[in-house]
Amino acid sequence: MRFLWRLSLLFLLIIGGVSLVGAQDDKSTYEGQIAAPEFPAGVEWVNTNRPLTLAELHGKIVILDFWTYGCINCIHMIPVLKQIEDKYPNDMVIIGVHSAKFGPGEGKTENIRQIVARYNIHHPVINDKDFVVWSSFGVRAWPTFAVLDPRGNMVALQSGEIPFEAFDTYIEGMIRYYNGLGTKVMDHVALPSFINVSTSPANLLLFPGKVMVDPLTQRLFIADSNHNRIVIVDLATNTVTDVIGGGEAGLQDGTFETALFNTPQGMALHNEMLYVADTNNHAIRAVDLKTQLVTTVVGTGAMGQGLMPFEMVVSDPLGFDLRSPWDVAFDDAGILYIAMAGMHQVWQLDLTANTMQAVVGSGAEGQKNGAFDRSELAQPSGLFTHEGVLYIADAESSTIRAADLRDKSVQVIAGTTDNDLFDFGDTDGALGTNRLQHALGVTGDEHGVLYFADTYNNKIKRYDPTTSETTTVMGLGGTGGYRDGAVNVAQFDEPGGLAYFDGKLYVADTNNHAVRIIDLVTQTVSTLQISNPSMLQQDSTTVTVVGGNAASGDTLHLADATVQAGAGEIVLTYAIPRGFKLNPLAVSTIEVKKAEGDLAIFSQDSYTVDSTEMHLPVTFQAGTAPVTFTSTLFYCEATQEAFCLVDVVTLSVDVTATDSADTHAITMTRTVLPPAAYQSGTFGTTSIDQSSSK
Repeated sequence: MRFLWRLSLLFLLIIGGVSLVGAQDDKSTYEGQIAAPEFPAGVEWVNTNRPLTLAELHGKIVILDFWTYGCINCIHMIPVLKQIEDKYPNDMVIIGVHSAKFGPGEGKTENIRQIVARYNIHHPVINDKDFVVWSSFGVRAWPTFAVLDPRGNMVALQSGEIPFEAFDTYIEGMIRYYNGLGTKVMDHVALPSFINVSTSPANLLLFPGKVMVDPLTQRLFIADSNHNRIVIVDLATNTVTDVIGGGEAGLQDGTFETALFNTPQGMALHNEMLYVADTNNHAIRAVDLKTQLVTTVVGTGAMGQGLMPFEMVVSDPLGFDLRSPWDVAFDDAGILYIAMAGMHQVWQLDLTANTMQAVVGSGAEGQKNGAFDRSELAQPSGLFTHEGVLYIADAESSTIRAADLRDKSVQVIAGTTDNDLFDFGDTDGALGTNRLQHALGVTGDEHGVLYFADTYNNKIKRYDPTTSETTTVMGLGGTGGYRDGAVNVAQFDEPGGLAYFDGKLYVADTNNHAVRIIDLVTQTVSTLQISNPSMLQQDSTTVTVVGGNAASGDTLHLADATVQAGAGEIVLTYAIPRGFKLNPLAVSTIEVKKAEGDLAIFSQDSYTVDSTEMHLPVTFQAGTAPVTFTSTLFYCEATQEAFCLVDVVTLSVDVTATDSADTHAITMTRTVLPPAAYQSGTFGTTSIDQSSSK
């Protein structure tokens, strides 16, 4: 492991400020002796239109980033890698190797594609869900970085967060070294960009991370995280009353319109002052709801690099670096608690004295209980207070912790009782038996019943303080989905936060870009429908989905059909109400599911819908089997193309193909109905005519 020691020493020297006189232009520093193992065949890739090989990357410095998307240290390295990419676009390439800690969702390629978009990652990423690449490079921790020289040889392997300055010095030295050899080892040509650009319309919300309800005014606060803003909704009318933040990522105080956030998460309200964990700005922001002004109260905007010693009291919070604050919560005394995910601690901010200090967690990452100063947390990401107890959703330990603010001790109440960050799962039951998976949110009702966002299990769970048992409230688990309805059908996709109010749970369903509402009385789930969606449109020309049936799970089983074996077609007609049309600015699709026994053979798996009457060529083989496909249709008012509605339906028909049948075609009609809010005139301007427009 000589190369491991060498780069570790190099980084330590750079961090310590020691001049690298002896390392500059040194062959042993920049030339590897062992060829790096080639990427395996058959793995799936994101952000490239085809699999890449290490052989074709010869001539460039290659950095392999081994990461898993729930890891806070991996998240911290994303902007560092972006800096490197921007500085050396022609000389080096970064390949992300996503080796998932959690499963099955974290290893799903579509989820990785979503997270790549969420984190604005532009380089190619391998889905290494079976740890093949991980094992071939001898990786043991997240994040780990392998550096390959321009000949494709291993030169260094390093785990942990690495400062930009360390990477920069090393890469600059390697480029200088190879340029000085006199032979053209480096090609100085940028790798073509193949970023996966979504063809779907925009959403009103984009990866919302947290929600909060003010019970006195019945206002819902939504952290519209990837739109870098806070949305306030009147729950009586589902009307957006205010939007806080200009939409661009940045750190800027000012009015609701001019202030800038960077991926805000948790919120807490105190005397009409809203406090926001502005995660990627590493700051706490204060929003005065009366004057409509935003100010920064904690943090410099730079990410902290060390731990907060327990005995240390910060007298200038505005001048102190934070490290990925993920949630905030007030106790009855007006103390603000901060879930410092990147330091594995919870801090407290005394607003009266303007002082700050660590209150739970030594800073070591683990699941260790007991006295506050000796306890260990692992990426605390959700907070809730009730009767002197601070409840913590501790993501990387997959537990819910209870920190008693009176006797200064912490214990686990849900999830594993062992100090084992790999002991996770999806099991209900008593403490010691139940398991969670990367829970990000916690809330509760007035009786002390708790509710968790069991994020990577795609479930909402309940903790009963009288029995100490955890049970599933909603969600079917697995890799998640998007479905409203009763307990037996409702689905979520990595819910990140939740809030209780008046018998309902409001859930930030992050990967579904939606706020879901769980009615605890009727045991049903619905999706929040904003009555004035124009308030949330990023700009007037961006096509934005404002409603539809995407969460309805519509499935139509059509009458059996008999066709002649051989060349034929399926004709699908869309009956759209007058005043509406197929949206020409959005890509509507028909996705075909392979028929059993190849009874129906289509020329392609997906078709673009460019007409209200679609003809799909198909070859029928003799036999009987169901033919199934999913239609996703984007439609709009005839004069409002920027406001888009979506109709999603799975159509299924049992087909019998024989030589004696007298028809080659199967015909069907999908009657498209706008959502109830549109039909009732709650939003939109068109008077609905249910006669069809084709």
